[in-house]
Order: sequence, then C-alpha cells, then structure tokens
Amino acid sequence: MTVPQRFSDLPEYAFPRLRSLLAGLSPGGDPVDMTIGEPRHAMPAFVADILTEHQADFAKYPPNEGTPGLRAAIADWIATRYGAPADPETEIMALNGTREGLFNAGLALCPEEKRGAAPLVLVPNPFYQVYAVAARAAGAQPHYVNATEETGFLPDFASLPGDILDRTAIAYLCSPSNPQGAVADATYWKTLLALAETHDFVVFADECYSEIWRDAPPPGAWQVADEMGLSRDRVVIFHSLSKRSNLPGLRAGFCATGARNMAELKQLRSYAGAPLPLPVQHAAEAVWRDEAHVAASRALYQEKFKDADAVFAGFKGYFPPQGGFFLWLPVPEGVGTGEAAAKQLWAEAGVKVLPGAYLSRDTDAGNPGGRYIRIAMVAEKNEMVRGLRAVRTILDRG
Repeated sequence: MTVPQRFSDLPEYAFPRLRSLLAGLSPGGDPVDMTIGEPRHAMPAFVADILTEHQADFAKYPPNEGTPGLRAAIADWIATRYGAPADPETEIMALNGTREGLFNAGLALCPEEKRGAAPLVLVPNPFYQVYAVAARAAGAQPHYVNATEETGFLPDFASLPGDILDRTAIAYLCSPSNPQGAVADATYWKTLLALAETHDFVVFADECYSEIWRDAPPPGAWQVADEMGLSRDRVVIFHSLSKRSNLPGLRAGFCATGARNMAELKQLRSYAGAPLPLPVQHAAEAVWRDEAHVAASRALYQEKFKDADAVFAGFKGYFPPQGGFFLWLPVPEGVGTGEAAAKQLWAEAGVKVLPGAYLSRDTDAGNPGGRYIRIAMVAEKNEMVRGLRAVRTILDRG
C-alpha cells in the first residue's frame, strides 16, 4: 500500500521526543514539570454548574458554527477588547480549541497555487507545530522565518524577498509569542498587514495568549486591520479559553474574519468539523462574558513574571517575557545545547524543561532553538520558584 509522503519527514512530536531523551534517567530531586503549557490556575467556579444545568443537551447535535448566544458573547468580547465590533452571524465561528481552527483554516483558505507555483506559508521559527502541518496538508510549502534575539523574538517578515512574499498565501503569527513571550506592537502589525495587502496574502493571528500580559494589553490584528481600513478578510484571528480562563480541557475557542473567508471556513466545517457539545457552548458563553476571573489569573502571572526576573537577574541573554507564560532561556556554552541542558536539569534537579530545538526547524541561518530551553511557568508559585532556582543554579555552573 502506498502511503502519502507529505508528512514523512516530520520530526517526532515534542513531548514524546522529550520522553525518549530522558528515558533511563532518574530525577535528581522532587520532580518539577515545566514542559507543557497547561494552565493550573483556578478555572471559573461557575463552569461546572452550567455544564450540570445543561447536561441534557449532550443528547442533541450542536450547531457547527456555535449557538447564537455564544457567538454574541464572543462578538461583545471582541468589541470590548479591541474596539472593533464583529458580526456574530457572518464573521465569527466557534472552534474546538485554537489548534483545530489554525489547521482547518489553512485547508479552507490556502489556494492550490500562487504565481504558478505551490503557495508558501510563512511560519515563525520557533513555532506552534500545527502551523507547518497545516501548510503541508494544504499542499503548500512552509517557509520558516527565524525569530531571534536580533529580531526582537518576532519574525522579520518585511526582510523577505519580494518573490517569496508574492508566492505567500498565509502568514502565521503568534502574539504574545510561544515560546518567547514577545508582543507584536501596533507598528509591527501594521507592517505585516501592509505586506499582506501589497502581496495579497492572509494573516493568521494566533492570539491565544493575548490576555496574559505584563504591563498592558497587547494590540490585536483585528483592531489594527480595522484602523488601517483593510478588509477583514485580510486577517483571521484565533482565540480560546484555554489560557485566558484556565480551561484547556473545555476545548472552547473561536476564529473571526471577514464574511467571505468565514463562508469558506463554515463550508469546510459543515463537512469535517467537530462542533462543541451544547453544554460546553453554554459554559463558554458565560466565560467569555466574565472578566473577573481573567484579571485574577493575570495578576498571578504578573507575580510570576517578577519572580522570574528576580531569579534570572544578571543571567546572560535572559529575556523578560512580555506576555504568555513561558521563559525562552539561552543555554550557556559550557552546558551546550538545549537537549544537553534538559538532560542535566532532570538528572541533577528533577526539573523537566523542553529543548528549544523541539519547537523549531533547521534553516540556512541555523536552528534558532538549538541553544534554548522553554520553561512553562504554570505551576503553583512556590513550586515554580523552586524549579527556576534549580535551573539558575545548574546553568550558572555550566
């Protein structure tokens, strides 16, 4: 039997790869898992009550695009957050988490060719791995754009040659970025959206960390596109309750875009979508309408930012994250690679971190993640600080 080759050279996914790396090593202390970005702050207390209240609705097929109440709540949230109202009927669709949307939007909106060749999909490097898989599934070529300290940990799309931009169909951008915690300001978004307008591609704005920030709410692609007077079909924004509301298991997200794009997204989803169960949609509606729990959780993260700043004060190359909940930490030359650091931290301190190379790809300019580790600051404060201090102690020795 012939099998498709388009995914044949994908590396093993990050977390199974890490398990293989650490196999046979015993933890050198009480284990602290700082690998996966699974929020552990309290979820809104009212969610369980709403699920129970609507449990009979598990017996019903849910609407693919989201209930009118859920879409209205999302539209109101967008209007409040970004000052640019969205039409709940034609511009919003509920998602089964952002990963589903980031993948399926690529299938729905990427053309078969551009300028007579396979289209390109611009992918920040390092990146959330679904971006590249979506590109390949759509028959496009991922084009990795390194996001390094020199570029402010955001990809410098504007430096790409014109022929690359002319073949581009989609550009993914995560802000605040995973893994670095860099925030795209309004000027950055304007530059990217102007490139998209000139070279006719769509910007996929992955904004799932948008409500976890240090000093000020990050601007969003939706509001900047509106301020520029661009068609809303020039951008697709993706949000979820996973990080905002500490509900990764609810799998409740949304995307918003112009009516033309949305018609294509809904058409594909009607054939191949996985709609949210009705009780989940009712719960998500209430969660999008509540900001008190978001502010409380954000305050905890802001304290964690301060803790990290204190632990890594004076550490060469430390970048204070501006949003999200990851540290993107350079590994001293004496330690070597991110993989070497991960093994040493586990074996000597029981601290589990993710090698940066597992989130990035080799390019002609090198692998931007090779000498980094990603640290998730999701654990309870004392446990997190214990883990960070162990990391600092061991890396300082290297």
